Amino acid sequence: MARSTLRLLAGFFFVAALAPGREVRAQQWLHDDGSKTNRSIFRVIDELPDPNDYRNAAGMPGPRYWQQQADYRIRVSLDTATHTVRGSERITYHNNSPDVLRFLWIQLDQNQTSEEHSRSRAAQGALPQQISPQARRFLGLGGGPNQTGYNLTRVQLVRPDGALADARHRINYTVMRVDLETPLAPGGVQELEIDWHHVVPDAGRGAKELVSDGWIYENAQWFPRVSVYDDVNGWQTDQFMGRGEFYLNFGDYDVEITVPWNHIVEATGELQNPQDVLTPTQRQRMEKAYTGEEPVFIVEADEVMKPESRPARSGTLTWHFKAENVRDFAWASSKTFVWDAAGFRYRPDAPLIKVHSLYPRDAMPLWDKVSTRATLQTLKTYGRLAFEYPYPKAANINGPVGGMEYPMVAYCGARPQPDGTYSERTERALIGVTIHEVGHNWFPMIVATDERKWTWMDEGLNTFLQYYGEIDYARTYCGKQWTQTADCTYPSDTQRGPAKNIVAYMQDPDQVPLMTESDLIHKDFGNNGYAKPATGLVMLREHVLGEAAFDAAFQFYSQGWMFKHPQPADFFRSMEDGSGENLAWFWRGWFYSTHANDQSIGDVSVQAARDLTGGDAQGQYYYRIKVDNVGGLVMPLEMEVTYDDATKERKSFPVDVWRNNELTFTAGFFGNKTVVEIVVDPDEAYADVDRSNNTWKRPIT
Repeated sequence: MARSTLRLLAGFFFVAALAPGREVRAQQWLHDDGSKTNRSIFRVIDELPDPNDYRNAAGMPGPRYWQQQADYRIRVSLDTATHTVRGSERITYHNNSPDVLRFLWIQLDQNQTSEEHSRSRAAQGALPQQISPQARRFLGLGGGPNQTGYNLTRVQLVRPDGALADARHRINYTVMRVDLETPLAPGGVQELEIDWHHVVPDAGRGAKELVSDGWIYENAQWFPRVSVYDDVNGWQTDQFMGRGEFYLNFGDYDVEITVPWNHIVEATGELQNPQDVLTPTQRQRMEKAYTGEEPVFIVEADEVMKPESRPARSGTLTWHFKAENVRDFAWASSKTFVWDAAGFRYRPDAPLIKVHSLYPRDAMPLWDKVSTRATLQTLKTYGRLAFEYPYPKAANINGPVGGMEYPMVAYCGARPQPDGTYSERTERALIGVTIHEVGHNWFPMIVATDERKWTWMDEGLNTFLQYYGEIDYARTYCGKQWTQTADCTYPSDTQRGPAKNIVAYMQDPDQVPLMTESDLIHKDFGNNGYAKPATGLVMLREHVLGEAAFDAAFQFYSQGWMFKHPQPADFFRSMEDGSGENLAWFWRGWFYSTHANDQSIGDVSVQAARDLTGGDAQGQYYYRIKVDNVGGLVMPLEMEVTYDDATKERKSFPVDVWRNNELTFTAGFFGNKTVVEIVVDPDEAYADVDRSNNTWKRPIT
C-alpha cells in the first residue's frame, strides 16, 4: 500500500525551532546564482501566464472561454490500382472567437512527404553511407511511386447565396492560407470546398502494406483540415515536421468512403448503412457481439477473400460514417481483414460502447487473443482514473503503422512469426501498444492538447495511464489469457512509469526539459516525451500526494477539459487546486529543468537520550542522520532503518524539509535499539541517480 510522504510517521520528531546553541545558517538554495533574488525551488513559477477570463487561476476554462468548430462533409474513394485517395470536402467553419477573421489556415499534413512542400525534408542532412532496407523503405529510396503530398485541384469559397467562388490561397509548406472575400465576424460561419488527391504513402502515420492476402490501407492525415485559432496562439500554424503531432478543432463529420466491393472498412464514427456493406450473417453476428465482452467474429479467418462474405460481387461499395464532436477522422480499408467485436457498458443502464478489432490472417493467433481484450481493459482503467469513454465505438486495426491514434480508431503493430508462434515480449508489446493507442482517445482526442508544441501533455499523460492499464490487464486475465507471470503481475523492468527505469536518462547530461516544444527535442524523444512525464506522475500519485488526492486532482483536470484545449499552465494549476498542494517545486524541477535527484547520507551520530532530555524517558538513544542534497532537485525523503535485531522501520519526511536549506537536512529520532543500517529511497521511488551514497552501515568495531 502506498504511503504518502505528506505526513510524518508516528513517533518521528521534526524540530522546527532552533534549540539553544544550535548553529544559525544562512538560507541555502541549490541554484543560487548570486543575484540576491529569490532562488528558492519552492518559489512561484514566473513562466506561467497570468490567469484571465478565458483560463482561470484554478486551471479551468474561464467564463469567457471559447473555441472554434469545423464540420466536414467528405466524399472519398480509394483506387487500389494506383494506391490513390481522391476526395472532395465541404468545410463549415464556425467563428466562435471574439475576433474578426480575414483568412483561414488549412493544415496540409500530407505535404510532409512532398519534395516540393516538405520543410522537414529540406532540413535533412546528407544520407549515411550505409542504409538498412527498412530505412530505405521509410525514406522512399526503393523506387515505387513518388510521394508528392497533396494535389489540390479545387479550392473554393461558398458565398452566402450558395454560389462557389475560386479562393485566393497560398501554400506554405504544410499549411495553406485561404483569403476570405468578406471578413468573418464573431458568430459567423464560412463554408469552403476543396478537392484533392494523393498517393497513400509507403510508410508514416498513414501508410499501405502488402500482406499475404493483399494490401492494407491505413489512412491518416489524409484530408485538408482547418488549423486551430485560439486565445493562446491566434492561428497555430506550426509546420508539420513529422514529429510534433496534432492540434485540431472539434466538429461533426459526415464521410462516405467508396472502395472495391471486397474490402472491409473501419473508420471514426458509426456506420450508417450496414445493410449496404455487410451481409445479413455479419449483421447478426455483430448484434450478438455487442451483448458481452467476449469477442465474437464478424468475419472469420476462413471467410477472408471469399465472395460470399461480401454483399456484392463486383464494382465498389460505399461505406457511410458519421461522428459527432471529434477532432479528426481516420479510416482503414482492406480485403484481408479478419474482424472480431464485443460490447461494453460501464453500468447496465450506460450507453453501449462497440469494440472492434480488424487484422489480417498474418496477425493470428496473437491479435484475436489480445486486441479486443486490451481495448476493453483500456476503457475500464482510463474510465476509472480519468473519465468514462464518451464515444460509441473503439476500434483497433493491424497494418503497416506500428502505433498511431485517432478518434475511435487506433493503428497498432506487433504480429506473430510466419509460423504463428510469438514470444512473451511480442505479446506484451501488443498489449502495451493497444492500451496506449486506444488510450489516446482520452489524451489528446478528448482532452485536446496542442501536440505540435507539448508532447508530454498527450504522450506523457497517456503513458502514465497506460502503466496502470497494463497492470490491470495482467490482473484481469491472470490464469485466463495472461499466463506469463505466476503472481499475476505485469513485468515492470521495461515499463515507463517506475522511477528506477528513468534513472539512466536522468543521468544523461544532454537532455532538454519537458517544457520544450516537440520539434526541438533533439534526442531520446521517447524518454523525454513519454517516460519522464509518466514517471513524474506515478511519483506524484504513489509517493508525494497519495492516490486519493492525486486521483481527485487528475479527474478535476481531465473532466474539466473534456472536448476543450488545455495548455500546460492549466494542467499545473488544476492539479494544485484539485489536490490542495502547492507543487511549484515539482513542476520547476521535473518539467522546467533537467536536474536530477541525488540524496546522500552524510554523518550518522548517536547520543544517550537522557543527556538530551534530562532524564525524560523517550527512548534510550537519540540518533541524528545528516542527508545532503547533492542533486539539482528536491524530493521527499524516505529512509529505511535496520536495527541490530533485524527489524526495520520507515522514516518518512515531506519535501518541506528542504524549504529553509535545500542543500542539507539532519533528521533526528529517539529509539531503544541499535541502528546498524540506513538506506535513503529504499523503494527507488524518486529516481535517485547515484545509489552508491544512499546507504550507511554501522562500522564494525
